[in-house]
Amino acid sequence: MSKGPQQLPLREEVPVELTWDLTTIFKNDEEFEQAFNKLQAELPEVEAFKGTLNQGPKVFLKALEAIFTISRQLELLYVYSHLKNDQDTANTTYQGLYGRAGALYAQVSEAVSWFEPELLTLSDEEILAYLDEEELALYRHYVTQIIANRAHVLPAEQEALLAAAGEIFRSPSSTFSVLNNADLEFPVIKGEDGEEIQLSHGVYGKLMESTNRQVREDAFNGIYSVYKQFRNTFATTLSTNIKGHNFSAKVRKYDSARQSALSNNHIPESVYDNLVNVVNENLPLLHRYMHLRKRLLGVDELHTYDLYTPLLGEAPIRYTYEESVAKALEALKPLGEEYLAVVKEAFDSRWIDVVENKGKRSGAYSSGAYDTAPYILMNWHDAIDQLYTLVHEVGHSVHSYFTRNNQPYVYGDYSIFLAEIASTTNENLLTEYLLKTETDPKVRAYILNHYLDGFKGTVFRQTQFAEFEHFMHVEDAKGTPLTSEFLSENYGELNARYYGDALTADEEIRLEWSRIPHFYYNYYVFQYSTGFSAAAALADKILHEETDALTKYLTYLKAGSSDFPIEVMKKAGVDMTEVDYLRDAMHVFETRLNELEALVSEFE
Repeated sequence: MSKGPQQLPLREEVPVELTWDLTTIFKNDEEFEQAFNKLQAELPEVEAFKGTLNQGPKVFLKALEAIFTISRQLELLYVYSHLKNDQDTANTTYQGLYGRAGALYAQVSEAVSWFEPELLTLSDEEILAYLDEEELALYRHYVTQIIANRAHVLPAEQEALLAAAGEIFRSPSSTFSVLNNADLEFPVIKGEDGEEIQLSHGVYGKLMESTNRQVREDAFNGIYSVYKQFRNTFATTLSTNIKGHNFSAKVRKYDSARQSALSNNHIPESVYDNLVNVVNENLPLLHRYMHLRKRLLGVDELHTYDLYTPLLGEAPIRYTYEESVAKALEALKPLGEEYLAVVKEAFDSRWIDVVENKGKRSGAYSSGAYDTAPYILMNWHDAIDQLYTLVHEVGHSVHSYFTRNNQPYVYGDYSIFLAEIASTTNENLLTEYLLKTETDPKVRAYILNHYLDGFKGTVFRQTQFAEFEHFMHVEDAKGTPLTSEFLSENYGELNARYYGDALTADEEIRLEWSRIPHFYYNYYVFQYSTGFSAAAALADKILHEETDALTKYLTYLKAGSSDFPIEVMKKAGVDMTEVDYLRDAMHVFETRLNELEALVSEFE
């Protein structure tokens, strides 16, 4: 009798030690309800400060404290509900909690939306005089940021209207998430041993690494057969999302959605352009790697489903979760005992939701609030890429931990621009550790291959996404309809330019835009690429024990949003307004490509 298709475990079947402990936020749903009701009841207290900011520094301070108190409570509600929802997106109870938290988020945004417009009715001189008061000195950087954006803050009534529409602006992303994670049903295909496997996001990623080409091709065609059915729906959600970005930028008097998105963290647009330009200059390196991949796989045609399988066949190394925990602790030793102590706490205190279960959100992330643990979601399977994902997400969580434990609430977060640097520094340290400790030539070749694939995915691929994201915003601003055919045609051309003539253009890859969650995040993806490149520079400084390199790095991890991101990085030792760090990263890619080419010549 043949076995049925492999099924994912239900949430309640997952061993508790492999799940995150959310009882440290709320002991149960009843506590969530109590906190929810309490916050709703306190909202009028915040609105009562409306019209009082001109009454002197003491009233101004009380208004600030009231707003931050409400925000702090809201974070707990939102994080709890989104983590509960993500652990099983088909659970209607937590769909409801998450939806209510989103609605409350919009309510709170509306209730505090008067603050910035009213603050800006005061002159710069009046505001700065307030900040000269000792008890308000803490808020100087926060308030001066608002002053800096004076030209883009609308009158109070208009700000309230936009805040009230927040849920509507988020609905395309929410619709995409539900459709992509809960409603899409992917086909069953045959696995490496002929067994039936139910495709899912997590399973698809694993099968793309299979050494059985037919399995890879079937998984690739199976996934895209579903996206093709819904291509017009996905084009509509994505187009509507982009229209929302462009609308918000226009009403706030920005020149573009990109300028608006980057201005929040005072990132010059030249940083974005520098990235795209340097990556495009170095596309011949990616093309060279694609030719090496085609040669080593021994295929007449290199297809998209050939881009993730190991070049030298079955992986010579594969780590369980427990083994990966041990490797991570060794690899991160150059970051010192203070850093390692937090990593150990992450592993020992159930900050991590480890394995995939039915309905669980795909991928991996680090999340949390100022008053919670910095939780990590994963969908574990035994593979080296999961070890890299683990140290990546641990990098985010330790960054969050240091920030929240060294900064007051007002600066107790950090921009995405800074976030990816912490996570990818860890990846660089892991690569160095593995290359130093593994002596088998095939294992070393596999690690080099993995590094190059990681670079391809994090720098080249994310820059490709960034270039396409900007293209979509520009085209929409021109009035071009973002139909599925228009998106597919242009994405296909961009993909061909990035990967070069070694890659055969698959019809299916033209639809890749339809399954990328990050296209809903508003100029987010470029920061993966800039972060990876900056991380390469920082890891090099730490590993070579440059004077004060580790001290500077830990200072960056503890800085939060107490200064502008570009300035934080300058203090850490990397100037991201220049192109040097990007070119240095490309040099590392080329050096490791040279090493892999030399190493594999011994096996051919």
